[in-house]
Amino acid sequence: MSHNPFHDTGFLLGAPGLEHLPADTGREVAFAGRSNVGKSSIINALVGQRHLVRTSRTPGRTRELNFFEVRPGLRLVDLPGYGFAKVSLAQRHAWGELMAGYLAQRRSLVGVLAVMDIRHPFKDSDQDLLNLLQEGGFRSHVVLNKADKLTRGEGNNVLRQARREPGAAGAQIQLFSSVSGVGVEDLRRVVRGWLE
Repeated sequence: MSHNPFHDTGFLLGAPGLEHLPADTGREVAFAGRSNVGKSSIINALVGQRHLVRTSRTPGRTRELNFFEVRPGLRLVDLPGYGFAKVSLAQRHAWGELMAGYLAQRRSLVGVLAVMDIRHPFKDSDQDLLNLLQEGGFRSHVVLNKADKLTRGEGNNVLRQARREPGAAGAQIQLFSSVSGVGVEDLRRVVRGWLE
């Protein structure tokens, strides 16, 4: 078992608006994805802690930018889910503004993990995110989550198709499951490389 460099990660703060962000210094990696895609479970698996990020069956629970400190100057950021969520249009618009503002102005952001459900990858909202990241010149890495819901063969088929998606140009793509542990070490290597 290799040492997990994220094991001491702790909650730093939740920012309901851009004026509440922590100081824009150091380096941070953000997790973005549709509502209920499992970002919280991925972060928990990455850091090796069950309950660092609260998971919920209700889409749209994350309403703030949640910052987690790996160690001083290095952070993980859980962005609000986009796409379907049982919230008002105004609230959804506010989240969109928050996310777009964060991506547009954050100098310490070194890369974004685009999380998708392996059973429904590359929806229009996912493509929109990838386009936004390409236009902004961000490093991106696509995480096809919930790989345990498919057989290995099915998962590899989705991975092959995903690599041909226009929005995936230039992005690395991997399978992931916090349930079976598939892809956890791969993702740790990617995030560690970006942060260091």
